[in-house]
Amino acid sequence: MPSRTERQKFNDALEQAFLVNLMVEAEAQLYDIGEDSDSSCSTSSSGSETSSGYTSSEDEPLLSTGEALLHVYGEANSERYYNHNRRTIDKSNELLQILLNDWKANRPEIFRSYLRISSGCFDDLVAVLCDDPIFHNNSRNKQTPVEEQLAIALYRFGHFGNAASTMKVALMFGVGYGTVRLFTARIMAATCSEHFRRSALRWSSGAVKEEAKVWVEENSCHAWRNGWLMVDGTLVPLFQRPVFFGNTFFDRKSNYSLNVQVSLLFII
Repeated sequence: MPSRTERQKFNDALEQAFLVNLMVEAEAQLYDIGEDSDSSCSTSSSGSETSSGYTSSEDEPLLSTGEALLHVYGEANSERYYNHNRRTIDKSNELLQILLNDWKANRPEIFRSYLRISSGCFDDLVAVLCDDPIFHNNSRNKQTPVEEQLAIALYRFGHFGNAASTMKVALMFGVGYGTVRLFTARIMAATCSEHFRRSALRWSSGAVKEEAKVWVEENSCHAWRNGWLMVDGTLVPLFQRPVFFGNTFFDRKSNYSLNVQVSLLFII
């Protein structure tokens, strides 16, 4: 069962109290005892606490229990944060600016260690993704630049465990916790779009295909001339050694990983 926030628990308690109060008032009206309760409330001294727990003054009319509960419910949900003693977390985006403005040009090895791609590839990605509708809106507040959103998402993609957690990434780059998830979702949506797939994946021209066919015919079976094989693969590192047959996942880079390979055979 998912955990519930303090605000949700408080709202549930208020709703239950409001429903119970409605039932009590309905029974009071049914048995005609509501007049006694109204008279007792009217004799209360001004500025004192009523039976509903809501303090009234001479300038404000007394509220019934149900009205008082609705008033408390509205006040509790009128602000974004439930905890009034919430304190801001000191953080800065200085590292992000150094990464994009200094290390990308002057220290590409550091840039690549953070984002796992070269600076040239990063610039190409930004150029392709910047026109995606997900990075544009009609609001007066402009979105964070695409290069900053891409850098944060790539950092998460290139790390695992605590290093890729929302809190650690947010504190490292000086953004909010929810902002980290938002940037990641936008980059994922943009890279899965039809426009990006068409720009990133281009089939070979007729001349290149014919050259490949000639090579296949000369170096392999003649019947395979009208087809060519494309193979690619990558290692996906695992967080820890698998429990079952763990040693079989130990790769040449001294990591526990999964080997993902893609093989496509085209016949024309």
